[in-house]
Amino acid sequence: MAATHDKVLLITGASSGIGAATARLAADAGYRLALAARSEARLEALVEQLGGPDRAVAIRCDVREIEEQQAMAAQALAHFGRIDAVFANAGMPGGEGGFSGADPLIWRDLVLTNVFGAALTARCCLAALKDSRGHLLFTGSAAGRFVIPGSMYSATKWAVSGMGHGLREELRGSGVRVTLIEPGMVDTPLFDQPPAYALEPDDIARAVLYALAQPPHVDVNELLIRPTPPIADS
Repeated sequence: MAATHDKVLLITGASSGIGAATARLAADAGYRLALAARSEARLEALVEQLGGPDRAVAIRCDVREIEEQQAMAAQALAHFGRIDAVFANAGMPGGEGGFSGADPLIWRDLVLTNVFGAALTARCCLAALKDSRGHLLFTGSAAGRFVIPGSMYSATKWAVSGMGHGLREELRGSGVRVTLIEPGMVDTPLFDQPPAYALEPDDIARAVLYALAQPPHVDVNELLIRPTPPIADS
């Protein structure tokens, strides 16, 4: 594996929240970064914070579109010459109303972003990861480990869990590691109102960097991270 200061980490959903927090911590650890999201202006600002084009590149990408994901991987390779790790982090919440009352068009966006988008990221980057014997990480969710009644969001994260486990078996013997990062509630810009108690994006970023920092013979399969509940009144 390349020395840490030469490694390239590609992050989708990198313009805010968990993605941006991971980019900052990874930059501090010496990674070069390919940052993908739909908001090009936010990405460009983040690139400047992280040291400019020698250390990071902004790539506008809608993960629901296969051509944009193919271009994302190609641009990262053209800029840095390699991809050592990919964090398939782009996602969206929503789908309130249960299976009897939710807007089905929201379901479509959830599935296309959280499931199809994550699968496309893996597909478009696997060849590069096999070349580098790299690391593929997904943002799953605690909601993909237990049932939330009537939640299509939860269903999409169950799909991400299945995707991660399935890919790990497909890649067995390739040297590519696969990690599911499974947060509970995280206070990110995706929420209109801050949750009553929640994790911070940096908490999840530290989990990502922990998995990445393990030696090649250690494969961290899952990290399930929940906020500590408030102390009960005595």
